[in-house]
Amino acid sequence: MTAIRPPRRSPLRGRALTSAAALLAVGLLASCTSDTPPDSPGAPGSASATADASGSGKQSEFFEQAEYDRQLALAREQPQGPAGKPWEQMLSPELIDTTRYKKKEEAGGVHLCFSNAGVFNPWRQVGLKNMTAEVELHKEIREFTVLDAQGKDDKQISDIQELTGKGCDALIVSPNTTATLTPAVEQACAKVPVIVFDRGVETDCAVTFINPVGGYGYGAVAADFLVGKVKPGGKILALRISPGVDVLETRWSAAKVAFDKSELDVVDVKFTDGDPAKTKSVVTDALTRHGSVDGVWMDSGATAVAAVEAFEDAGQDVPPITGEDQQDFLQAWKEKKLTAFAPTYPTFQWRTPVIAALRILQGQQVPREWKLPQPSVTQDTLDEYLKPGMPPLHYAMCGCADLPGYPEDWGGKG
Repeated sequence: MTAIRPPRRSPLRGRALTSAAALLAVGLLASCTSDTPPDSPGAPGSASATADASGSGKQSEFFEQAEYDRQLALAREQPQGPAGKPWEQMLSPELIDTTRYKKKEEAGGVHLCFSNAGVFNPWRQVGLKNMTAEVELHKEIREFTVLDAQGKDDKQISDIQELTGKGCDALIVSPNTTATLTPAVEQACAKVPVIVFDRGVETDCAVTFINPVGGYGYGAVAADFLVGKVKPGGKILALRISPGVDVLETRWSAAKVAFDKSELDVVDVKFTDGDPAKTKSVVTDALTRHGSVDGVWMDSGATAVAAVEAFEDAGQDVPPITGEDQQDFLQAWKEKKLTAFAPTYPTFQWRTPVIAALRILQGQQVPREWKLPQPSVTQDTLDEYLKPGMPPLHYAMCGCADLPGYPEDWGGKG
């Protein structure tokens, strides 16, 4: 256990909607945990994990039309909240009363606790830095206790049980997996106000569940970009990270809907395991078999630079490509003058649970499901998000420029 007390810096679902249970945007294989059994649809070798003769393959078992429609509608909405602070904004909020959780002033400062699935990839590392820095802004937080589950369900179950016995005033949970962590979250809800974010659980006992628009929104805007940039009949290579993970499945589900309605030809749907070397191999193989590729769709941008390099190694121009808001991809986009687009799963969401916890303990209203905006990086906004001096694996949509210790604590140069 680490107990972090401001101003010292760390070094470094609420509502159950399984299809919206969010994994991290980077999507590295080590971070992609799932409750999906190996022989289920969406597992390697199953029908939904490979392309059929029509190109895009069968639709994933994770696809839910109503949630797809809801997320696309949310993505078009104007968020409510302070301008320039997307981590405090809300989409279609259903505000609920929290007076039952109001902490008495004479009880002293707030002891805030966080059960984290882990910091096993750059997205989560950037996120935790955001969260600990947000804590520093609130002097009423006398203690911030963080337990890291290291990507292990059994450890996180134990962590949650330990934290609920440590006098926490509120508990933030980012679950490692959905179904397995649900009982532990339900038990915690009986003892302390719980805030779930990033990934979901199959219970609505938490006071609020915080995440951006979701996987459908991510996948759809990336596919729409290629539909708009690639000529009819163009060959699309879809690069996926790992099967059976809800937010990644819904990203592809939404893209499939868009591609199936278009005149584009999805020639391959391939898994890369989030490995740059495998990504290069997959792209090279596609170029060898098809002669050319006219567009690349990715369900996560961690290996986008590797995909770009594969085209260059083959002596071919890089076609329109989607990535994410990692600095290395944004830098390559700028320097190589790519035709590119970066949907995001913004790390600024790691600030919101701290804000929500304090509002709950003050008896203020919060959304039952706190849906945050999910901006994309476009050619017009590329310069805004490309930050010279930040490390290659830094996520630009961090909303962290106003936080204590920026940019040095994020690995950047002041």
